[in-house]
Amino acid sequence: MIPSPSADTDLFGSMAAGYASARPPLHPRIVERVRVHLGLERPIGFALDVGCGAGLSTRPLDRIARRCLGIDPSAAMVRLGAEVAPGARFAVARAEALPVRSGAVAVMTAAGSLNYADLDGFFPEAARVLAPRGVLVAYDFSPGRRFRDSDALEEWFSELLRRYPMPSGSRRRELDPETLGREASGLRLTGADRFEIGLVLDPDFYVDYVMTEANVAHAVRDGTPEAAIREWCRESLAPVFGSEEREVLFQGYIAYLAK
Repeated sequence: MIPSPSADTDLFGSMAAGYASARPPLHPRIVERVRVHLGLERPIGFALDVGCGAGLSTRPLDRIARRCLGIDPSAAMVRLGAEVAPGARFAVARAEALPVRSGAVAVMTAAGSLNYADLDGFFPEAARVLAPRGVLVAYDFSPGRRFRDSDALEEWFSELLRRYPMPSGSRRRELDPETLGREASGLRLTGADRFEIGLVLDPDFYVDYVMTEANVAHAVRDGTPEAAIREWCRESLAPVFGSEEREVLFQGYIAYLAK
């Protein structure tokens, strides 16, 4: 059975605290790439972050915009947003019904959130609220599961997914710039960027990060004790990470869509 949108919202709500404290700091690096690509020498007027989660993707928007609004269907996520990004405003709302007046948004970002949205409902809304020269910046990145110089983390992560798989009825849809460009009614794909970003992480943070992944949240919701998953991660990662910090690679894309 395909989960209802409310089921997804409840799941992500249960992950809110982990999202606020244990997600890898990729968004500032990505927003800087966006700033350079768009040639933003001065802050724009208003940026909207669609599917903002706990505010990690909203916080770096203060580098490119004087006013920022983050929206998310999960009230638990939105409550944490004010703590994570105190300079922004937040509201509980869905991508298919944006609480913004027409033509008001200079830059709209969507960090991994469109994978769960009804794109037929979202894109007309995006076209409505974007200013005449406004841009929708949709981006996403894969889990950090690879070292630059070893296959050990990739093999470990594959075992994690075998032990705690995503349910077969997950509503998450795989997207890329080309798919977004084909489906973006009222918008056109004007650019795309594929990236690989390396972050140096210590083993304790990496375990905390893995505990925020959706497959783990599903396993906990279905009855597996969170402490048992964490203990397995710590024990099995010890020979992979050692006691040292390691560079973990994250791969992703950025799609630029304009009116």
